[in-house]
Amino acid sequence: MRILHISYRMPPEPGGKERHTARVAHEQALRGHQVLVALRHGEVPPGVAAVTPERSRVTRAVARRSDPLAFAVDCARALPRLGPLDVVHLHGDHREALFLGPVARRLRVPLLVTVHGALAMRHRAIMPWAFRHVAGFTALGTRPTADLRRAGVPAHAILTISSGVDLPRLEAFRARATPEPGLIVSVGSLVPVKNHALTIEAFRRLRAVRPGMRLVIVGEGPERARLERLASAERGVEFTGHLPGDEVYRLVSRAQVFVLSSCRLSSVGEGVPTAALEALALGAAVVVSSDATLDPVVADREAYRVFRSGSADDLLACLRSVLDGDEARARMTGRARAAVAGLDWPLVAARIEDWYGSP
Repeated sequence: MRILHISYRMPPEPGGKERHTARVAHEQALRGHQVLVALRHGEVPPGVAAVTPERSRVTRAVARRSDPLAFAVDCARALPRLGPLDVVHLHGDHREALFLGPVARRLRVPLLVTVHGALAMRHRAIMPWAFRHVAGFTALGTRPTADLRRAGVPAHAILTISSGVDLPRLEAFRARATPEPGLIVSVGSLVPVKNHALTIEAFRRLRAVRPGMRLVIVGEGPERARLERLASAERGVEFTGHLPGDEVYRLVSRAQVFVLSSCRLSSVGEGVPTAALEALALGAAVVVSSDATLDPVVADREAYRVFRSGSADDLLACLRSVLDGDEARARMTGRARAAVAGLDWPLVAARIEDWYGSP
């Protein structure tokens, strides 16, 4: 099979979508497929060929307003020159599909779209038109699935999955870890949707009664200065910036609690956050907001805790419950290992490959 993935960015650019695309492409190459990735920024994994669509005078002008949109137009122009393809797999949403769908249909190549997070529902009116030539969707979690259904996509055209996790690698970090009492870790770009401000507020109130607690926030982004100002009055908060994967895994494997406070915004929201899945495999007690749900890929709701998105009171109560209950926390982390057992990357990649022939 000759597969083209389309992703604006790839690692080492940060982000769960970038890591997901790279790992799916790599696994497909290992399974013997000829895999190409069209990208604007980053690098492709071993065994995968890079495609860098040329810019045109028109798309250079479009890029001044939205380079991801210009990239989609460049990819649509490049498709006929890439030779025979069995699948075009877009990692994006209705904006890119609007330009790529008609070309894929003309070439008689199925276009599949992976929606990694919540859709910008203010564009709902154009979504049926934009998606009209999409053969099928993979949606990372219940929220993207629900948004697609609201946009008129039939249920049979959607496969709800999550990113995979590298279970052997994560188990090795877990086995070597020495837990650090009082350590809370959050991993995610410093952007509004991750809502790190709520985590800092709940931690401030927690530390008033547990002065030995420590919060480490891993990630980089435009909100860093604001978040550092919020945390400046509170000892125990550390910002690491972007860290290599192994350093993140070592840190999370030592944590008592992993927190993700993501919220839904008008134009963006979480799918199934890979960082939380990895934290389950690494042995941290995982606490996520109701807008960062792990449904439906983690069916065991006793393997993690959920608080009401946007509520510092709920997050604080959840943290105190997890930290105060040593036996309950041990049961959580024990169940977490079984909860992610079916998410090893080769298994997830095989499900995606099977889906190529299903829609």
